[in-house]
Amino acid sequence: MSDQPELFGGRHPTSHEQMTGLPWDASYQDGPAPWDVGPQPAIVRVAAEGGITGAVLDAGCGTGENALHVASLGLPVLGVDVAETAIAIARQSAIDRGLDAEFAVADALALGQLRREFETVLDSGLFHTFDGDERLEYVAGLASVTVRGGILYVLCFSDSGPDTGPHPVSADELRASFSAGAGWNVEALAPDRIHTRFHENGAPGWLARIKRV
Repeated sequence: MSDQPELFGGRHPTSHEQMTGLPWDASYQDGPAPWDVGPQPAIVRVAAEGGITGAVLDAGCGTGENALHVASLGLPVLGVDVAETAIAIARQSAIDRGLDAEFAVADALALGQLRREFETVLDSGLFHTFDGDERLEYVAGLASVTVRGGILYVLCFSDSGPDTGPHPVSADELRASFSAGAGWNVEALAPDRIHTRFHENGAPGWLARIKRV
């Protein structure tokens, strides 16, 4: 792990950052990040099916492509990410496209600090980057910003199939994290694909629809 704590803005680095020794922001400072491929087809499909409604939070939004797609549909959306460079890119993209989308630098492990609630929450490629203890903290934070009856969509790398992405998780891990005791009900969990710059047809993934109860 890096011995330069200032790299992480005074916060405790996540398990992924400890593994790489670099903050998330570094992923955006030398060209597009591996996952920076436009809105994820799975999220576009969910939106087309009417699954995204009300005020929307995109947790770990990166350069904001999913949030910008939501904004293009006329929905109010806030995208948050700990990477300042990514948020700056997202804000400029919103201006360039004439879209009304809000972006803020915020820690996904401290979502309660937003002091806001949302009817729909998107997690595209964030959940799988956390380890067990971080997941508990993250899931609790998600619960604090999701209205009761609200819907969370989690798109993450799956451990099922060839050519899996980094930090793959199992269906059992997903269900265990979003348990009734944590304030959630996993309504649907199905195989999907996550598109990256290294997976031409997408890497194996899970798409979960999870209700806040």
